[in-house]
Amino acid sequence: MRVFANPVGAGQLWFDNLATNDGTPVAYDPQARAFVVMPPFCANRERIGCNWIAPEQGAFCRSCAMTALAPDPGIPNAIPNWAQTEVAKRWVLDNLGRWHWFRPEDPGTRPVFHLLAEGPTPVPMGHAEGVVTVSVAEMDPVLVTARRQALEEPYRTMIGHMRHEIAHMLWWRLSLRDDFLDAFRAMFGDERADYQTALQNHYENGPPADWRTRFLTTYASSHPHEDWAETAAHLLHLTDIVDSFVAAGLSSPELPGQNWDPYSEPNPYRLIHVAATLTIGVNHINRSMGLSDLYPFVHSKAALEKLAFVHDWLRRGAQGL
Repeated sequence: MRVFANPVGAGQLWFDNLATNDGTPVAYDPQARAFVVMPPFCANRERIGCNWIAPEQGAFCRSCAMTALAPDPGIPNAIPNWAQTEVAKRWVLDNLGRWHWFRPEDPGTRPVFHLLAEGPTPVPMGHAEGVVTVSVAEMDPVLVTARRQALEEPYRTMIGHMRHEIAHMLWWRLSLRDDFLDAFRAMFGDERADYQTALQNHYENGPPADWRTRFLTTYASSHPHEDWAETAAHLLHLTDIVDSFVAAGLSSPELPGQNWDPYSEPNPYRLIHVAATLTIGVNHINRSMGLSDLYPFVHSKAALEKLAFVHDWLRRGAQGL
């Protein structure tokens, strides 16, 4: 994610800012990828702190307009959790916009979001025919820690959920292309295998013994659909880590150049190598504060090939769909 110029003075703005240091209200224009001071602002600005511009007064911004179902405000913490969920959604949509997904120049279908609060039972997250369902309760740090430990996951965040579930939607979009499915099945396997049976087997028996040589995560081993979604999410993780590193003004001998744009890099192996090398260093910094590794994953040869496959399709896939 970039660091942005202040439109009314000195200093910088971060992606979720609503105002400058001197209190001037600002909003983010995702088309221009810049902050502006002129309304109209999103209709959700006061309710949940959305900081994007709207097409007209009283309208929702591009991101909020994709939310068809918002959480029940009667459920405790639903609104603050929803607000933070929308921040994560805007972040991921802006990342994908760097490859032209879901922007005005993309003629294809946009995702529809059902962002739901949890009552007595958990909300099953997932994707079906363009609809992405996410539990806003996953913003609760206690709940997230409990679920991460129960599922033996090394990483669980709302941005991670958004990248994973939107990746399912991207697969659905790409599957409309005549040239995608055969290539996908050759790389990931046949997604027509029964999904529910595969998940049941995964949860009852765990991953295959050799999963580390073939997949990025244990969950990726459960079914080709989940392998794609996990791999696509990791590609977005790695690309955005490097982009944020460069935007923050940090340097490394691994970077191809001072103003290198990871989203414009055509060579996936170069991009992944730089990202993986940087995460090793940042993991070491995290450990100095007693924190978990930023990126606690290892890339096998098979995982690298899958990451490169996803990179190729996400960089070119939005146009004409």
